[in-house]
Amino acid sequence: MREMSASEASRNFSAVLDAAEHGETIVVHRGGRRVALIAPAPRANGKALLEVVQDWRGRDALDEAFEENVAAARTSVTAELDSDPWRD
Repeated sequence: MREMSASEASRNFSAVLDAAEHGETIVVHRGGRRVALIAPAPRANGKALLEVVQDWRGRDALDEAFEENVAAARTSVTAELDSDPWRD
């Protein structure tokens, strides 16, 4: 994994995108702190999506307990859990 400053990434953005396109992940830092990760975009194809749709065809989209499960999940999550543990 390559690391570079935000300024360096800005000056060489086309090369950074080329590297990501070829499978490389680049960590961008500013002021000594990691601020971004530039990585190859996941590739998906229509065939995989079609298979998912066909698997679910004819099924109920949601079961009866879905709303209860979502409500329970919302009450169990706090803003404190949604913080970045690596941040100073």
